[in-house]
Amino acid sequence: MEQPNVNPGMIGWWKKAVFNNYANFKGRARRAEFWNFALATLILFAVLFTLFIIGITAKINFLTNIIAILESLAALALIVPIFSVSVRRLHDINKSGWNYFVTFIPFVGSIILLVWFFTEGNRGANQYGEDPKNLMEPAVVSGLNN
Repeated sequence: MEQPNVNPGMIGWWKKAVFNNYANFKGRARRAEFWNFALATLILFAVLFTLFIIGITAKINFLTNIIAILESLAALALIVPIFSVSVRRLHDINKSGWNYFVTFIPFVGSIILLVWFFTEGNRGANQYGEDPKNLMEPAVVSGLNN
């Protein structure tokens, strides 16, 4: 059995969402996985955008074109993991992945989804699987923290 890693760090969570669960819409994703993935993705695009702006202001067309292509490729490559980690996050609070479409409700839909993403997941198993938080904490699984 693989030794659980209590805190893989931001890059570890990002790798888990992108490489291990690229198109996995089943199961649950805890808040740490979702928010570390979101933060790492935001940093990636912020760096690319900053380089793009530097290229434009310095009038370096080659750099601007390369960065624009990299941004486009990154967006295309990450669209599936963004949706999959979002659906698994909704599963953690015992909601269907179809609830993601609440974002189409003008003004309030995005706020509702954001609140759900901040909500702590259900303790124990739910209809979407085992509690990922307990799976990651070896002391809880083995009953050592009584």
